[in-house]
Amino acid sequence: MNNPLARARYLLSAHNVKQLPPDGGYEVAFAGRSNAGKSSALNAMCQQNALARVSKTPGRTQQLVFFDVSPLYRGPEPAPEPDRFLVDLPGYGYAKVPQNLQAHWQAFLDRYFGTREALRGLVVVMDIRHPLKDYDRQMLGYAVQRGLPAHALLTKADKFGRGQQQQQLMMVRKELSSAFGDTVSVQTFSGESKQGVEEACAVVSRWLELVPPAA
Repeated sequence: MNNPLARARYLLSAHNVKQLPPDGGYEVAFAGRSNAGKSSALNAMCQQNALARVSKTPGRTQQLVFFDVSPLYRGPEPAPEPDRFLVDLPGYGYAKVPQNLQAHWQAFLDRYFGTREALRGLVVVMDIRHPLKDYDRQMLGYAVQRGLPAHALLTKADKFGRGQQQQQLMMVRKELSSAFGDTVSVQTFSGESKQGVEEACAVVSRWLELVPPAA
């Protein structure tokens, strides 16, 4: 598969609303509990080993990190296409983050999800062994409230056999359907074995309009 996400490059990190890039173009945000495998998933999808920092310290990501996947501009004609970004959100659910920082991120994310016009979809990364924690549901709720599509990655699927993977997938799919209807899709994924990488890339590339829509 020709993967347009492979051209991803670091753009900037934002700690507050003023540091965000202009609200144009298209963005897909990635969220996940600390140590759910979000950085590994981003690296696998972008075919780069160190694009997103993988840390053994939970809660290491403390900014919204923007990666540029815009089509290469070969101007001056035709006019440049809209910017496209992947947005790595702070790892959440880590008890040792100070309360004032938790409050800051809550307010920042509320504003980001509530007002960001460029946002086209949300990927929520969940460890297949511990899916659908309260924070996961909260993040999915942000997308649903905005009428945005969401996609759940059940990461670290290589920790389970195929039968156990399918059992977990069916359970999560049933719970998501009950809570959110058909607005949230779900798949198994492993950054280690590359299972599900092509499927996840196709979803994100479609939201960013980097590939033609499915017939």
